Amino acid sequence: MALDGMNFTLGVEEEFVLLDPSDGSVALRAPALLENLAPETDVTGELMRFQIETATGICHGLDEVRSDLTRLRETVAKAAEADGCLMVAAGVPPGDLRGDALTPEPRYRRLAQAFPELIDAAGTCACHVHVGLPSRDVGARVLAGLRPWLAPLLALSVNSPVEHGADSGWSSRRFPIWDRWPTARPPDEWPGAAAYDRSIRDALRHGAALDAAGVYFYARLSPRYRTVEVRIADVCLAVDDAVLLAALVRGLVATCAETAVLPRARGSRIGAALTAAARRGLDGPGVDVFTGEEADQRDLLGELVAFIRPALDAAGDTEDVERGLDSLFEHGTGAARQRRLLAEAASPGEFAADLAHATMNVPTR
Repeated sequence: MALDGMNFTLGVEEEFVLLDPSDGSVALRAPALLENLAPETDVTGELMRFQIETATGICHGLDEVRSDLTRLRETVAKAAEADGCLMVAAGVPPGDLRGDALTPEPRYRRLAQAFPELIDAAGTCACHVHVGLPSRDVGARVLAGLRPWLAPLLALSVNSPVEHGADSGWSSRRFPIWDRWPTARPPDEWPGAAAYDRSIRDALRHGAALDAAGVYFYARLSPRYRTVEVRIADVCLAVDDAVLLAALVRGLVATCAETAVLPRARGSRIGAALTAAARRGLDGPGVDVFTGEEADQRDLLGELVAFIRPALDAAGDTEDVERGLDSLFEHGTGAARQRRLLAEAASPGEFAADLAHATMNVPTR
């Protein structure tokens, strides 16, 4: 199989928060929106009634990804507006929570019973990138190769600094919340799909997850599709950021699938790098997982791009990635943009409206 990123199909899932425009608190309106959106099969509910999830179709190119993401955001935003609420792309609800927000479905009730100490802080929103695979054995190899590059992916996608109406001090507040789940960790270095499947069975047997869908590795083999599913990223504030993320993930998957000897890093360094990325995004030092030394986050992102450059070239994605990085460096991460909006907003309601506007528009400053 030639190194050709176009052999690796893409799919992207995004999770959004619904907010009350009057005060920026969560709006428990997802069930009503889903009724109004039927039979829109690409939009579903999530763990909490203030969450909505969208999923693109199977895409072969970045233009398809961008078109699908834009269409889905417009669909949900219009439905939210008609219902009197706002749809925002934020990794955690930026305002106050309200009452019993759990979606009343059997699986979610079982999850709440199994992990009651985690449910109150649940309801985080991610961007999951799926990349098609020639086989699950190749996928297990890819997961091992992804480990050193998870932190740069998180650093570029951070988009959850605001919680309860104030700056949390984290660029991705979602990460430490999500990291509390028993299976939230980097993937292991499995020799093949059989070893991966044994680890899933072990997690279920020991009560660390309800089912395969509830195993929250930062990257995993999808329990539904023949894909690698990279789950480390916050939902991106702008569509262009999500497209950049998808391009980099596909390039990584293609590169790891084709590279004979993959770079390896210690688990402790990967953990430290992820914490630094969640804290500071691209606006501060990170951790080089290969040396353990402090390094500029943007330089680490540059190393990722250099590693996958042949795959980007083969897929025709290089120019899109370069434009995406230029925009990201000019306007900042979603977290940086959220902080600017928070500083300028006169009220929680105004901040919610500004965040909803940023969700649907390209950054201009």
